[in-house]
Amino acid sequence: MMKTGLSAKRRAYSRLTMGFILLCVTTAVFLLVTIIAFVLYRGLGHITWQLLSTARSALRGTIGILPNIIFTLYVIFTTLLISLPIGIGAAVYLNEYAANRRFVRLIEFTIEILAGIPSIIYGLVGFIFFIGRLGLMPSILAGSLTLSILVLPTIVRTTQEALKTVPNSYREGAFALGGTKWYIIRTIILPSSLDGILGGTILAIGRMVGESAALLFTAGMGHALVTNYFEALHTSGGTLTVALFVYITEHGNFDVSFAIASILILIVLLLNFGVKLIRRKLKRG
Repeated sequence: MMKTGLSAKRRAYSRLTMGFILLCVTTAVFLLVTIIAFVLYRGLGHITWQLLSTARSALRGTIGILPNIIFTLYVIFTTLLISLPIGIGAAVYLNEYAANRRFVRLIEFTIEILAGIPSIIYGLVGFIFFIGRLGLMPSILAGSLTLSILVLPTIVRTTQEALKTVPNSYREGAFALGGTKWYIIRTIILPSSLDGILGGTILAIGRMVGESAALLFTAGMGHALVTNYFEALHTSGGTLTVALFVYITEHGNFDVSFAIASILILIVLLLNFGVKLIRRKLKRG
């Protein structure tokens, strides 16, 4: 009679492998939870209304991050305004229009290389090109243009993967009914892959929120309160991460630094919870 069970050696090896995997997962989760808990423990108690609603002033002796919060929102909005159409358009072309697969593989390989380049290199290139060549001043616009290049690989790759999840039967059925290629992409493929595109957008926003090296070169460290968006585009402005860097390196103020770090973590957590809710609504719809 043939034995169907695993040998004792195979069972021991399987248990050892499973135990090692569980150990790795537990260690990763423990480190993540520990870091988040430590930062929130040190920072939440120092988040005050004055900190959130005022600007830093040496004359009045106030410490506030309201301009940094506004500049962060400006950077996110401007960067998405530039990078989303380009990234989604490039992914649609590579996945739906490009016929030369060797060319597509070359572009994908290039995008993967760009995704691995350190952000400070993007900041240096952005400073040389946008500020040195084009004559822009260190500003929200220059920083957003630099971040657009930085997050473009993330948007292109995630959009590509989302487009690949749409079954070919959708395309074939739409073609059989007489639909044009662009009409099919616009009304069937993009809506069907919206879940994945949204996830890639959230990843890109998360990288924008946590970026400081590239913005130090291109956006500057200004902390003047500018409520006019179009005026802010040409104004030097430090985001929350830049403000964190300034407070901890130049002022040695760990309390405010941990408060800003806590705000950044809360923003990232809210973004993740928000995208989960949106995905659920999209699936139900």
